[in-house]
Amino acid sequence: MIAVSLVALIGQRTSAQSVFQSLTFSLFERYLEALRVQAGIPGMSALILRDGVIVWERGFGRADIDRSIDAAPSTPYQIGSLSQAIGATLLLKVCVEDGFDTVNDRIGIWSPFAAEADSTVWQLLGHVSAAGAYKYDLSRVAGVTPAIEACSGMSYQQSVAHEVFTRVGMPDSVPGSALGAPTPNDVQQFGATNLSRYAGTLGRLAQPYRVDSRGRASRTNLPPSRADAATGIVSTTRDLARFDMGLRANVLLRPDTQLRAWSPVGFGFPTGLGWFVQTYNGNPVVWQFGVIPDAYSSLVLKLPTRGLTLILLANSDALAPVALERGDVTASVFARTFLRVYVP
Repeated sequence: MIAVSLVALIGQRTSAQSVFQSLTFSLFERYLEALRVQAGIPGMSALILRDGVIVWERGFGRADIDRSIDAAPSTPYQIGSLSQAIGATLLLKVCVEDGFDTVNDRIGIWSPFAAEADSTVWQLLGHVSAAGAYKYDLSRVAGVTPAIEACSGMSYQQSVAHEVFTRVGMPDSVPGSALGAPTPNDVQQFGATNLSRYAGTLGRLAQPYRVDSRGRASRTNLPPSRADAATGIVSTTRDLARFDMGLRANVLLRPDTQLRAWSPVGFGFPTGLGWFVQTYNGNPVVWQFGVIPDAYSSLVLKLPTRGLTLILLANSDALAPVALERGDVTASVFARTFLRVYVP
């Protein structure tokens, strides 16, 4: 009798928790839609993971206004400098873990002719200037690309596809929009099957838009690009969720390496290795963003101690304000809203 009552009580609590979570998701969803409309974002995809499981996902608005195609969790976007979280993970795996070196080693160990051969891994990935100060500079992050190629023995695009996309199962991620029109060298590197899959993903790519001060959206034409350690990746919220799951399960990095990546590179710095790190109401926050002016924006925000991850992708630049470069995620009203809902 006691056992039956206990089971019933647990069931009631589980049901109550489920209802509370559903109400929270519904509230957050309404907030997101209101913020999207206010910012004039044509289309946006959003997803939340809890303890490595997708618990909520939605598409808002239009991925393509002219063709009346709705945004969805499966919609691909260019993620801009959010790519550096993936690039940093790749470098830490193929150069540090597999190469038996450390983040304090000079990048010149792997790439002697690099522009900053005397800079260390933690300086370049942590946005630490040569003078030892914080300075957000994507070109310096891109500078680790040759080192990744030297360590992996293949092009950066091949390496990220093999060591990240394939390893954690990211079928709708592409290492550069230029692969929609592959060269003979691309065919040799990736093969017809992969290139056909990439073409299919790029064919569903959310169209980029510039939104003027009156909220009117107009199409932006972007030149084809190839991914490097700082930018250029095309992905979806669902694929980025798989990347997040791979980090959580230590499929990509050892626990000690992952902890180093999510720890400040120095006292007073807002950066880890490939990530921003800070606290909010006493909770650690790990995050990264991307912005392509007049085209795309992206945001990943993690609350490791609460097991929560938010992923947002949009086809205008309004999701991620330039102020995020200073290292405070609350500069984004979208991030601020998430934190207020889920970290009371």
